[in-house]
Amino acid sequence: MSSALLIEKGDAGTTAALTSVDDSALPEGDVTVDVAYSTLNYKDALAITGSSPVVRRFPMVPGIDFAGVVAESTHPDWSAGDAVVLNGWGVGETHWGGLAQRARVNGDWLIPLPSAFDARQAMAIGTAGYTASLCVAALARFGVTPADGEILVTGATGGVGSIAIALLTAAGFTVAAATGKAAEAGYLKGLGASTVLDRAEFGERGKPLQKERWAGVVETAGSHTLVNAAAQTRYGGAVAACGLAQGMDLPGTVAPFILRGVTLLGIDSVQAPKERRLEAWARLARDLDPAALDAIATEIPLGEAIAAAGRFIDGSVRGRLVVDVNR
Repeated sequence: MSSALLIEKGDAGTTAALTSVDDSALPEGDVTVDVAYSTLNYKDALAITGSSPVVRRFPMVPGIDFAGVVAESTHPDWSAGDAVVLNGWGVGETHWGGLAQRARVNGDWLIPLPSAFDARQAMAIGTAGYTASLCVAALARFGVTPADGEILVTGATGGVGSIAIALLTAAGFTVAAATGKAAEAGYLKGLGASTVLDRAEFGERGKPLQKERWAGVVETAGSHTLVNAAAQTRYGGAVAACGLAQGMDLPGTVAPFILRGVTLLGIDSVQAPKERRLEAWARLARDLDPAALDAIATEIPLGEAIAAAGRFIDGSVRGRLVVDVNR
């Protein structure tokens, strides 16, 4: 038996509770992992609180990522004792996820734990940091360089934003951080941001074209924030869009795209191919100072994940929440 956070659905809606699960109840998969750490992401918080229909099958163990050690495997790439990481692939939504002491998954979803990090550090990075790395890589592939100008990061105190700032700074970029938490300016500057902006500047409807400010953007909010960020992007620049914290809508015009040649780069972390995942984690291992993770991450036990999900929804969480599933 192992501990797991289980979401069940009844006539009155969904409920989440800490429970014990026998290995025989684990879903199908060719690799069983002893989970060391998982995380609490925004998507997990939506699932646990029932705020959004994230979960597609019930019962469900949430947790869109985990790090641990292979316990059993019939997959040719993995053997017992291998240290692994999983991000995305629908775990925590359609397949039991990482907020449990044991997980059984498709071995194709796993990648090796980079030697630069231990399991806790890998989850301090987690899907949020991996997504940030995908965004930075997309801007680099597009051709954005530090010489082109300043990069805007929205949702800057969140997991994606925090690690994006650290990665961009390490790559030599000048970074402006947009946040609704003015008190966190010191935290953001400690990560490398040179300027801290009020997210209110971006959160309401603005002009279709605005003053050109950004060579590139890592955009986590969607809705008016994405539209305004694009309207302020310099000629030929790019916006890497990866989130919807403000909303899923896109209430803008085509003006930045057809009059300034701005490119919108969609970033998907769930189905990204393995080569992109390995590239993203290699960038993290190369450019992210493990010591910076101490400022970004807070550790909680599995038993506190339900309460912490509520704090995530009300916006009071800074950085990353790492979950020790074994306490």
